[in-house]
Amino acid sequence: MEAPPDNDVLWARSLHFRHPDGSPGLAGISLEVRQGEVFAVTGPRGSGKTTLLHCLSGLVPVRNGEVWFNSVPVHTLGPAARERLRRDRFGWIDPAPVLIPELNAWENAALPLMLRGFGRRRAKVAALEWLERLDVGDRSRCRPRALHQAERQRVAIARALAPAPSVLFADEPTAPLHRADRTHVLRTLTTAARSHGITVVLATADPDIAALADRTVALLDGRRVRTLHLPAATETEGRAACSLSV
Repeated sequence: MEAPPDNDVLWARSLHFRHPDGSPGLAGISLEVRQGEVFAVTGPRGSGKTTLLHCLSGLVPVRNGEVWFNSVPVHTLGPAARERLRRDRFGWIDPAPVLIPELNAWENAALPLMLRGFGRRRAKVAALEWLERLDVGDRSRCRPRALHQAERQRVAIARALAPAPSVLFADEPTAPLHRADRTHVLRTLTTAARSHGITVVLATADPDIAALADRTVALLDGRRVRTLHLPAATETEGRAACSLSV
């Protein structure tokens, strides 16, 4: 078993995955994610983006293939070790916000820090800083039911960033946001991640969001594909094509 290069924080080789119902999820994916980069996984719905993030983050066990994090073979770890890895080194943003209803916004954002042993005051300061960056600082004392969906998603993003994880997995993180807000929030996320040395693995079907990444890979039916960019047709070619279609 060969360890990945030192500058790759995440590394997958010949990764295969089948869903519990037997349907294929991933078919031989190999990739590397470098330290501190924003890495986008693109593709249509059902292409395997979420499944890939689940495998890379240790959320689901890998049966066929290899996944490495900082030279640690994630594919060999047991459930308890994978849980510690996700708690201590990884952050996660879901397409829809999942917040604890009994906690207010800053308590939800501070929760991962307190689970890591941070004092309440220190965790609150960090949480409030991220809520301010994401334009929901004035809602810090509100519970989730008093927040709009977009505000809840911003709280969820603050919660993922507050502990400064080594790797942040973001699965369609701007899905609940209005289009006018999406680029602003993603720019905040990616700028903050780069300034704090956080590696981001982003799944998105939105080309405008993917354009903010340092590198992208495209998936289709669980496989990596290459996008072919055709040159624009000339006016003459366009007329010819029209005449042929009549």
